[in-house]
This record gives sequence, structure tokens and C-alpha cells, in this order.
Amino acid sequence: MILAIESSCDDSSVAIMKASDFSLIHYEKISQEKEHAKYGGVVPELAARLHTAALPKVILRAKEHFKALKAIAVTNEPGLSVSLLPGIVAAKALATALNLPLISVNHLVGHIYSLFLEGPIKLPLGVLLVSGGHTMILGISKTGVISVLGATSDDSFGESFDKSAKMLGLGYPGGPQIQNLALKGDDRAYDFSLPLKGTKRLEYSFSGLKNQVRLACLELENSRIPSENSRISNKNSRIPSENFRISSHQKANIAASFERVACLHIIDRLKLAFSSQKWARFGVVGGASANLRLRSMLESLCASYDCELLFAPLEYCSDNAVMIARAAVAKYHNKDFCQNLEMHPRSSLENLKII
Repeated sequence: MILAIESSCDDSSVAIMKASDFSLIHYEKISQEKEHAKYGGVVPELAARLHTAALPKVILRAKEHFKALKAIAVTNEPGLSVSLLPGIVAAKALATALNLPLISVNHLVGHIYSLFLEGPIKLPLGVLLVSGGHTMILGISKTGVISVLGATSDDSFGESFDKSAKMLGLGYPGGPQIQNLALKGDDRAYDFSLPLKGTKRLEYSFSGLKNQVRLACLELENSRIPSENSRISNKNSRIPSENFRISSHQKANIAASFERVACLHIIDRLKLAFSSQKWARFGVVGGASANLRLRSMLESLCASYDCELLFAPLEYCSDNAVMIARAAVAKYHNKDFCQNLEMHPRSSLENLKII
């Protein structure tokens, strides 16, 4: 069995997987969403403290399986440095105590393996990775070499949902909040422009769309009469303020219009990729891949290209140690152990080999 630790952002997670048949023996995940929600996003220093407190407890709850372990795996790249560090320290301590080898796992490779948690990986493969930190289109060859075909030049898909939700006064994380509110709105109420429309660059850009949401909120706020205090404090403000009130119906319309165009942007760029790539199968991974509108549009896209569409199970779309354990199993079979485990917060996937 292999014990894996994941702490690249704001989830403390531990999983134990059987290397012979990918059986999941143990899994626990502690989310920090409630602690970060009051700030509207992840606070790195807070995340580090919470990881440091949670990981030893989570690891000890798997103690009954320690005797059967053959290796310790941990996410060491990419991610928040202050979040990666507690996981790496815990993994090194446990490996030393149990006299076991260490396996380093790239967090994004873990997401790719979330498509194949119960069986061997199938290559070649096209992949869309959409999360709070990344948005990219990947091509993976028969031999497992990754090529980054396109990525975002600014905000990620998931980040644009979080920031738009914050402007609308919704909770964190923004993805579920926007999706649920959008169901009550008119997705044609706002004619937000499609980013990079008509261009042939295989990349994403969500900053302009996010700004359109900001301007829509400001326009609605400025059309209402604020209180005297808010008039003074927001005289020169360029960002939406809680002192102004936008109706729930207006928020729903903005959310629906934003979600529609954000998902269209994903599909529009993917059509460029599909026009030059001949994929028999295409996988979609990352926490933001849980968006139901995006999933529906991806199903239609892949059907039009006669391409098999793969999704990670919904419970393993967001960051988790199960996908790290699965990636570690592949490394274990290849005897790919780490002699000097180092942290790489900003590593790249380009030309990385995953098997």
C-alpha cells in the first residue's frame, strides 16, 4: 500500500491505495472552505496553519495500515509554497519513522490520474484542466509525454467564478454559488462579449469577462440611491460596494450571463484544439470541471467529433489525496522514488512524462 498526502492549497487530505489493484483502503479530507469564506478566498498563511494542525491528526487516523505501507507519496509541485511545505514535512517525517521511500507527485499529474482511479491509464489522451489555479489544454502522447497546447494568459476559469461571486456578494467558493444562482437567471440578460472571439491563438483569457461583470454591478449600483455614508465612502470607488444593493433577480441574471459566456469561451478555444488534434478520447479534470453547464457543453462537443469523453468522479474533481495516491502507484511500479524531495511551487507540465 502507498500512503499519499495532498496539501497544495486549502485541503488537507490523506489516502492509502493498494498498488496491485488500485483499491482505496483509506481516505480522509479536511476542507478549509469555512475558514477562508469570510475572506472571500484562500489566505495562504491561514491555510498553512490549518494544514500544520490537521495533517498529523489525519495521518494518525490511518495508523492501523502503517505496517502494510511500501512508500509515502506527497504533492511537491505546483501550489502555494506555505501549503506544500506542511505536507512535505509530514511525508518526510513519516517516511523516516517507517523507513520507507518517498514518492514526489505533481499536483496536476494527479488530476490527470483522477480519470483512471480504478484502472490503468489509457493513452494517447487530450485533457482539459480547469481549476481555481489553472486552465489549460494538454496533449498526452502514447508514451506519456505531456504537451501544453494552450493555457490562460491571466485568470483561470475557476478563479473568474470566485472573483465574480465576490463582486456579486456571494459566498466562497464561487463556482457552486454562481452555478446555483445562474439557474434562477436569464443567461441572455447581459450580452457579455466572448473573450478572444475570432482569434486563432490557442489560449484563454478571463480577465476581460470578469471586468464586464464588475461594470454590470457598478452600473446597477449607480442607478440606485445610496445612503449618505456610502455616498461619501464610495464617491471615487471603481469596485462594487456592499453599501449598495443589487436585487437577487439582477444578481441571478449577471451570474447566468457570466456562466454562459465563460463556458462558451472554454468550448470556443477547444474547437481550435480539436481542429488540429485527432483524439479518440478526451478527459476533463480539476475542481471547476464539476460545473454542470460546462459538462453538458463538453458532451456535445466531443459527440460532434466522435470522441470518448472522460470525467473524474465528482467527489474527486477537487483537490484530494486519492488522485495523488493513484499517480504515486504508477511511479511506484516504475521504481521512481525521490532521493532528495524538494518543493517546486511554480513547476511546469511541459514535456513532463507521467508514466
